[in-house]
Amino acid sequence: MTSLKTILDNLVPAPEGTGWRGEIPDGWLQGRTAYGGLSAAIALHCAMQSEADLPPLRSAQVSFIGPLAGPIQVTPHKLRRGKNAAFIQADIESEAGLGLRCTFVFMRAIESEVDYATTVLPDFARPGPDEKTFKGNPHVAFTQNFEFLDRREGPNLQPAEWLRWTRLNERDGIHPMVELMAVGDCLPPAALRLLGRNVPMSSMTWILNVLGPTPSTEDGWWLLRSNADYARAGSSSQQMGIWNSAGEMVAEQMQSVAVFA
Repeated sequence: MTSLKTILDNLVPAPEGTGWRGEIPDGWLQGRTAYGGLSAAIALHCAMQSEADLPPLRSAQVSFIGPLAGPIQVTPHKLRRGKNAAFIQADIESEAGLGLRCTFVFMRAIESEVDYATTVLPDFARPGPDEKTFKGNPHVAFTQNFEFLDRREGPNLQPAEWLRWTRLNERDGIHPMVELMAVGDCLPPAALRLLGRNVPMSSMTWILNVLGPTPSTEDGWWLLRSNADYARAGSSSQQMGIWNSAGEMVAEQMQSVAVFA
């Protein structure tokens, strides 16, 4: 398997000087397209390389426009950079055309009279050293790059709620924000819990808001939660969250998912 770091290290400047060129390995595919967390992680990596001295990432707005596989070109573009925040768009194209468009918001911490945070930590302990984890579905290539422990049943879970501890197999040398982006999309669409079987689904949009300047965790483990609160007429909306091993919420997320069943 080709590691995420190897994929990032193999990116080269495009000859026309407008971005980077690289490759989506087959081992990172999800059906006929790249796993969404990989595509977004590549886009973020290139966006961060395109501007010097960027403040921390605060928000990512991702649109999954079409399939991405094989050779790719990543084109970042500064939309605006002000005193406190920078907005950078990053597009990824492959032979099939534009596959991904991201808008990243980087913002420095500023003084504020507001200091408030609230979250409910899911009741699901981090995997212990002797816990039996799994690599995912062998027929879904990208899952072999991760280690998982799931909870889909229990008295405190909603009908369309899914919990998953996740970590990258190879994560050394990866920027913490890029790692978080790569991990954040690792849960299947929560609407699958309502169906009880695998059906074709496709993420359409993904919003990730980072809660703090530098996410960190122990032993690479991140707890993901997804809960679909709407699924009707082929469209599902789901609320999502990411916690670190200390029980601190590090990101809030939301996705729109197409359901072909």
